[in-house]
Amino acid sequence: MHLPRRAPTSGPGAAGAFVMRIDFLGLEAFVAIAERGSFNRAAAHLNLSQTALSHRMKKLEDDLGVRLLTRTTRQVTLTPAGLELLPKAQGVMAELTSSFVALRDRGRQRLERIAIGCLPTIAVAYLPAVLAAFRRVHPQVGVRVYDNSATEIAEHVQAGRAEFGLTIVAANRWDLEIRPLLKEPFMLVCPDGHALAREAAVNWSALEGVPLVRIAPHTGNRVLIDDALGSRRENLDWRYEVQHVATAVSMVRAGIGLTIVPRLALGTVDPAGVTALSLRNPGVTRTLGIVSKHGIPPSPPAAALLELIVTQLRESARAAADS
Repeated sequence: MHLPRRAPTSGPGAAGAFVMRIDFLGLEAFVAIAERGSFNRAAAHLNLSQTALSHRMKKLEDDLGVRLLTRTTRQVTLTPAGLELLPKAQGVMAELTSSFVALRDRGRQRLERIAIGCLPTIAVAYLPAVLAAFRRVHPQVGVRVYDNSATEIAEHVQAGRAEFGLTIVAANRWDLEIRPLLKEPFMLVCPDGHALAREAAVNWSALEGVPLVRIAPHTGNRVLIDDALGSRRENLDWRYEVQHVATAVSMVRAGIGLTIVPRLALGTVDPAGVTALSLRNPGVTRTLGIVSKHGIPPSPPAAALLELIVTQLRESARAAADS
């Protein structure tokens, strides 16, 4: 024989403990209908069928045990109970919406990550200070930096892996949007005790027969120098080749040879024991700029980082020119 189960007299299941589940979908339907005065307009606003909307309202009214709406063929009106509930339901829905949006935005910010491309010399010398300033404003945004060659940066941007790239502007990049920022000259770096170190500026012809340290062609700088010199490049003694500016300058400091580097790249190396001089006849420059994909604007965090980079780079270029 099965005896009926008795309701507990104490604890969470006690008969006197009544817990009502709030029908938020029903409240949402009620507010939408009351504010728009129409089941049809409310259903369109909530992206529901009128049948689904009517079902939500019926369930809410059945749960409450009162009618909230009076519906005729022409209009929808609120009952006294509906008029009493409406401002409270509006307040609840508004507060929930606000809380949901705030939590979603914080969650997106925590997960947000942007990627950019940047020439290695610029990344080493100037990007850390920019990223420190960016972090103060966007502490939850992660940044991936592709500190690669100009060719690789263009490929990252074109493939969508980077939102923009700070690189050497190349005229043959028809598939990217280009924003030139500044021109910087190439400089001769020689040991402090070298005979040329006393000159205010050095002609390229003075370098003929002098051992030179060249930086590998993948950087893009070699092409610019060769194009500017034309046939005169054949008279230069490029005796050594390295991959990085810091290596080339270290070899200069050791007296192995002289090197030519972009002026802003000097910010990446220890200046002790070497002198940087202007080159002329011809003066060779490179243009730095921002490349991005056609028709795709940067995200708001990436746009903020971009402006910080542009400001820092231009200030650094002015300071280098004045020094």
